[in-house]
Parts: sequence; C-alpha cells; structure tokens
Amino acid sequence: MFVYGQSPIHSNVLSTQLRSAEPNRTGTIEFKSSYTQASIWAHTQAYSLDYYQNQSNIAVQWQASPIWKTELDYRVVTAKDNGLDSFVMGFHDLFGVGQNGRDEVAEDQFTMDFHNAGVHVSDFEGDDLTNAITFYNELLLYSRGPMSLSAGGSLFYNNVRSGQFARTSFEQGVQLNYSYITPRHSFFSTIGLVHRNSDGHLVSDERLALENVSASWAVGYEYRWNQRHSFVLESLNYQGWATNDPDFSEPSNEVVVGYRYRLYRLALEALMIENIRNMDNSTDIGFTLGVRFSI
Repeated sequence: MFVYGQSPIHSNVLSTQLRSAEPNRTGTIEFKSSYTQASIWAHTQAYSLDYYQNQSNIAVQWQASPIWKTELDYRVVTAKDNGLDSFVMGFHDLFGVGQNGRDEVAEDQFTMDFHNAGVHVSDFEGDDLTNAITFYNELLLYSRGPMSLSAGGSLFYNNVRSGQFARTSFEQGVQLNYSYITPRHSFFSTIGLVHRNSDGHLVSDERLALENVSASWAVGYEYRWNQRHSFVLESLNYQGWATNDPDFSEPSNEVVVGYRYRLYRLALEALMIENIRNMDNSTDIGFTLGVRFSI
C-alpha cells in the first residue's frame, strides 16, 4: 500500500516504507497519490499531544532498467481539523475501550505540551508540519520465480518555511526489501536504517536527546480474491526517536488494514492505520485513500 507511518514524529521525518522488491516491466512509469487523515492523542507525565494532521502524497516511479527502479515523492503534512475526535470516542465506547482522558477535554484541539521542558505550542491549525521531497533508488539483487530481493536508498529534504514548525532537515535512509508474490498470496518485508541530521526538530527542546540513527522493520500480506479485489494487512515498526524520554524512546508499532481494487492499470486503495502496544508514541487512528496508475 502507498502509506506512510503516522506516529507523531515518524510521520514528519524520513521513515522507511514497506516496498515490493519485484521489478516492473522495463520502462513502466507509475503515478501514485494518497491522502491521509489522522488523529494524534498522547498523554503522559512528560508530555500531552492533542491535534489532527492531514497528509498529502504524490509520487512518480520509473522502472529504468530490469534491475534499477527510481522514485520521486512529494509530501505535505498539515495540521488541519478532520473531526476524528467524535468518531474515535464513539468507536471506543462501542467496543468498551477506555478514552484515556480524551472525554475530559474539548474536542478538535491543536495543542502540544512538554511539561518537563516548559514547552507549550497551541493554536497551530493550518500550519505545515512537514513539506518534504524524497528521492528513492532501488537495485534488484536477486529474482527467481516468485521471490525477489532488492536494496534501496533514500534522500529526504524537508523545508517548512513559516509557522511554528519552520525548520529544514536533510536525512538519508537505506533498506532491504524482500517479496514473495503468487497469483493469490503475496508476502512483503522490509528492514531499514535512517540517519537524521537537521537544524531543528518538530518541537525544539534541548532537553530531548534524539537518535541520529534509527532502525525499522515492516511486513505485509496481500490476499487476492480475484483479479480486481484484494485484502492487505501490514505491520509497521519504528525504533523510538528519543534516547532520554521513557515513552518516545519506546518503539512505534502500527497496523494497517486495507482494501485494493484493480482495474487494468489503475488501482484504488482504502485503508485504516491503528496503533498497538505503546499508545503514547503513535497515532490514535488514521485513514488513507490512495490511487495508482501505470503506463
């Protein structure tokens, strides 16, 4: 699926994406676009996060040769009211899940509080959180039958020019991709490393020690009912980003459940992103609509 991690930090930096290692037909150009709405809610003794973020992606991928694939991606993450608070609270009530304090505050807020550091950010609706371009190249290492193995590298440049989150950053990533694809069942896996080097972070705080290198891994499964309809399940897992914070130093773990509809060279995707395990270092819930078209 054309989806990005949605945890508060990993959605606003370079994060490894789960990719298929299988090459396309040489010369194939694929256009991809997606739109994600997510609700962030995390409350601990050290910090409180309560806001929405909407993410728009557009990318073009080119199979330049039988073994070389390249992609250019543009992504914008904006703090924008998407009204998910009511839906999330209703969902929790329906299944008897606790609200973790969400029902004790007003809905549709945009606030970040880092209590120990004395950092408070509010009323940032409409601000850009990220404005980034990613250049990705992939080399096919092995392909035989349904199995493929590839290695990829990413260059990520982020430049938010104005607002409370203005900053620039340049990050680099490497990853290994493995896929096993059959007409009915397909399996995907990725492991990666990201190096971060920036002149500012999403929220500037000198008392937070941030990782310069972080690891990630992801696995996915696709079941094809027929030529048009597919069910997709993914697990996205990212190393914690802070070395001295008990919650942000914990891994971020997200599960993606989705549906894909294919029609000739067109594919439509709809999916839901849900956090698991560490509830204070990941998005509360997110929804994505995506489209792909190849020529």
